[in-house]
Amino acid sequence: MRIVTWNCNGALRKKFDKIQTLNADIYIIQECENPEETKQQNYKDWSSNHLWIGDNKNKGLGIFAKKSIRILPLDWTDKFKDHRVKYFLPCKVNNDFDLLGVWTHKNKSPNFGYIGQLWKYLQVNKSEINHTIIAGDLNSNVIWYEWDRWWNHSDVVKELGELGIKSAYHEFKQEEQGKESISTLCFRKDKNKRYHIDYLFAPNEYVQKLDNLVIGEIDNWLEFSDHMPLICDFKID
Repeated sequence: MRIVTWNCNGALRKKFDKIQTLNADIYIIQECENPEETKQQNYKDWSSNHLWIGDNKNKGLGIFAKKSIRILPLDWTDKFKDHRVKYFLPCKVNNDFDLLGVWTHKNKSPNFGYIGQLWKYLQVNKSEINHTIIAGDLNSNVIWYEWDRWWNHSDVVKELGELGIKSAYHEFKQEEQGKESISTLCFRKDKNKRYHIDYLFAPNEYVQKLDNLVIGEIDNWLEFSDHMPLICDFKID
């Protein structure tokens, strides 16, 4: 099974031809428009098997799967009554495993923006996240550690590790958090501002089934987005 996560920088209706060349079974796409509200029929046809969330019909979070794959939405977010975190899209895949699509936001939070949104989400959903692949744009890296904050990127990685969930990239490449040799972002398409902020975390049993992991080459993708796709191949029956 091939799983791809990519922040498309908007207008996926004009870019899905490019991403579909990767021939993934499942795509987790950030900043994509709602297929239900587009006028472009070929985008609707391509996205016929999808889940999507967003506050803006032009820019949300989507999970797109081949027609042969069953994706059922899971309701994990109603525990937030006053300040809903965003964006998190959980689903069950073929009754085999759970998948959590992620696109973290500042979300107007003075204390829990970006990776803090995922930290909050974990606190109330740990009982659910025990056989889950988590993938998306986290807008985070350990290099932006803030010494006086009692949660950080490292805390999220640690808590996921305690659930038996690890970063596929770091396990496959045998690299440390914050010392990634391959970037997933050229900020605002500036090749001199490279960062690693897109991730796929998976349970140990799936990490062991990871057959290959590739990040799209900058020269092939920068025309379409300042993010590069993260491509993971698992030996899953």
